[in-house]
Amino acid sequence: MSSPHPTDGELAILRVLWSRNEPTTVREVHEVLQQTKNTAYTTVLKILTIMYEKGLVQRDESERSHRFVASHPAPVVEASLLKDFMQRTFGGSAVKLVQRALDDHASPDELDAMARLIEDAKARKARRR
Repeated sequence: MSSPHPTDGELAILRVLWSRNEPTTVREVHEVLQQTKNTAYTTVLKILTIMYEKGLVQRDESERSHRFVASHPAPVVEASLLKDFMQRTFGGSAVKLVQRALDDHASPDELDAMARLIEDAKARKARRR
């Protein structure tokens, strides 16, 4: 199966499905999306149909109102999107990506949190050897 690469609209729907963590109808997805953006029900239905065809969601057709679940957990999609972004923007360099984030966007508290994450990652890698 290929890596999941949802569009922005598809990603918004996936976030709804991940947050609900249960099979969800088009109407339920639409109600959540309506809270932040005026989106037509038919648009949500069409996007979910496309997502099903692309393998981004699974559809349960056993009831009158079809229910949808994400085909991939959030970390899988996030990793795929990050890898693609990192490749296109920074030539695949994680160092360049992190450097840009550090230079332009990280607060002192975030820098401390990142330092802890780096130490944890080093420890996990050492245990795998």
